[in-house]
Amino acid sequence: MSKSIRVDDDTHAALSSLKGEEETFDELLSRLLSDRREQIRAGAGLWAGTDAAEGARKARQEMKDSIGN
Repeated sequence: MSKSIRVDDDTHAALSSLKGEEETFDELLSRLLSDRREQIRAGAGLWAGTDAAEGARKARQEMKDSIGN
């Protein structure tokens, strides 16, 4: 089943510039989604074995606290 989506002219132009000559817009969007998923997977676990997560939690809490003051 096919669906239509509306995009602005600028968005269409940007997508067109990313699309390969023989690639359909469906193939382009599937490729972009696949690339994004791979980027997310590649970043998973980067903080493992470090104190970065705790530092991020602390910084977030400090920002929240500063908003209340």
